[in-house]
Amino acid sequence: MRQIVLDTETTGLDPKKGHRIIELAAIELCNRKVSDRRFHRYLNPEREIDAGAAEVHGLTLERLQDEPKFAEIAPALLEFIRGAELIIHNAPFDVGFLNVELELSGLPVLNTYCASVIDTLKLAKELHPGKKNNLNALCDRYQIDNSHRTLHGALLDTELLAEVYLSMTRGQKSLLDEEGNEQEDEPTMVSSDLSRLELRVLSANDEELAQHAQQLADIDKASKGACIWKQLELLEVQP
Repeated sequence: MRQIVLDTETTGLDPKKGHRIIELAAIELCNRKVSDRRFHRYLNPEREIDAGAAEVHGLTLERLQDEPKFAEIAPALLEFIRGAELIIHNAPFDVGFLNVELELSGLPVLNTYCASVIDTLKLAKELHPGKKNNLNALCDRYQIDNSHRTLHGALLDTELLAEVYLSMTRGQKSLLDEEGNEQEDEPTMVSSDLSRLELRVLSANDEELAQHAQQLADIDKASKGACIWKQLELLEVQP
């Protein structure tokens, strides 16, 4: 499975008002592992950068004057992402900008080249409703070091987002060994006489049961319905 984590920085917030992409980065995931393939370009937007946007990413038009224009890097970008599933935080924002840039370059829209797009912001809101789900908040939640993120930058943000995405969608620990064989626990030999041993059973209270149910629900959603414990619960209630 080939996936591409992608991020952009822009001159402002609305491509319909003439704002442009000034930095674009993408990194490749193969079978849920970060590969060594990267695509990173700074771009000349041919227009001024809003002050608010410059405060976020620190890029200026003077810095970007000698960089290529989007149309010049578009073929290489499309070749890099072709056929992959895209992973983007707040995908409508980046996809909107990319579609405008592609249109200005005389090229088809993004979904012509990629099978699908995963919006990690939408996914995070489903997993953590009512909580902050920006990239910094998610890094804190999943204990990912983002202390070096003093400004937004497309390449750094894709690297962080890749770690966040893998953490958010981690599946259950495999029950198979590296060769694909079912792992068997070594038998434990007990020689003591346990027939008279009285074990104290502590039942879970209502709060603990509710927390357990929520944890299973989160695992089930993150693994797209592959939670074994949820499946066993369904089997237990069937006649």
